[in-house]
Amino acid sequence: MPHTQHTPGIAIHDLAARLHGLPPSLGPVRLVAVDGHAGSGKSTFAGRLAHALGGAPVLHLDDIASHERLFAWTDRLMTQVIEPLARGESAHYTPYDWRARTFGSPRPLPAAPVVLIEGVGAGRRALRPHLARLLWMEVPREESWARGRRRDGAEQREFWDGWVAAEHAHFAGDPSRSHADLLVLQTPEGYEVLPGPAATPEAGPNVTLGDGPPRMW
Repeated sequence: MPHTQHTPGIAIHDLAARLHGLPPSLGPVRLVAVDGHAGSGKSTFAGRLAHALGGAPVLHLDDIASHERLFAWTDRLMTQVIEPLARGESAHYTPYDWRARTFGSPRPLPAAPVVLIEGVGAGRRALRPHLARLLWMEVPREESWARGRRRDGAEQREFWDGWVAAEHAHFAGDPSRSHADLLVLQTPEGYEVLPGPAATPEAGPNVTLGDGPPRMW
């Protein structure tokens, strides 16, 4: 994990404003991905960022993946989400029920100015051309997986054993972190957002974000 520079940073609403100010990357949409290992806090961070964006829609990749296709879901995502958004239309995807092991009724995803997509593999090769920004949760994989196992309990132990192997294989063949524009670090005060490996000069020199408990985080 890179050394954190504790310098004055931008607030979460400033980060949201920067995302709003980006050019559209998918039809009229600025598609922003939040990737990282399972258990790294992607859903929580994406939810808080969505709130700062004024209620931006969030697509959870847990709704796209399934037991049979933990990572081989690109075709579903393209057909149900990416292609409609590219045309400026609301997308409709069928969320997967992990307990019933079946897909549910279509759920809408509007072509909002900013749409967040969060989940393991959100920064995959097939999606990167459609992204305005790729954020990576900077939590080591072993720590992330331990968090996930504690969260899901003993009844999901067998699933997690299979998941860890599948996730390792996915990132070995299609890494996301090396293409991230921003790295999201968790701190005692909340989060810090630092330049990622793929950061560009136009992103600006000051992309550190830190909000203490009294504020957003």
